[in-house]
Amino acid sequence: MATRKFRIRGLGPVTAAGLGMVAGALATLTVQRNTLNALRLRLEHLERAVATPLHANLAHQQRLHWELLSKAIDSPELAEVLDIFEVPASPQKRRQYLFANALYTNLLFYHRIGNLTREEFHGRMRGLLQNPVVREYWYATQGQRATLPDDSEEAALGRMVDELLRQLEEADIDEWWVVGETPGE
Repeated sequence: MATRKFRIRGLGPVTAAGLGMVAGALATLTVQRNTLNALRLRLEHLERAVATPLHANLAHQQRLHWELLSKAIDSPELAEVLDIFEVPASPQKRRQYLFANALYTNLLFYHRIGNLTREEFHGRMRGLLQNPVVREYWYATQGQRATLPDDSEEAALGRMVDELLRQLEEADIDEWWVVGETPGE
């Protein structure tokens, strides 16, 4: 009997030590998880902080672009300065092209700051290309897009729009919203 009691008493401290080790390991894991979560939150904050100046710069640039285009749209004399289209354009057509440029540039900036995915950009351009003036503008600015570096995002988007326009013109259906393969991200 004395031996049995000793074994039971001997297991108590061993069990307590084992439970203490498990509790310590769980506490350590909890602290590590909290530390990792805190680090993840800091990293996300830093990523947002780094992206913010870029977005602010793009927004500022878009604002300046719109102000310049607005002046040119309102003034035929200033619009002549921006008449760099492949074909001669009347003052009215030039104003329309400048406005088409503003619409395209707006979509481009929205995509660059992450407000539009590539698929959404594609869909919005598909809608814009339903307008004959926007199509004329796109053809009239082909030479300007050809000067973009081939590996730039804007050149890639321009090629995507070129292909979309080709598909729209070859389509044999009235349901323009289904024409063109949606690009993958």
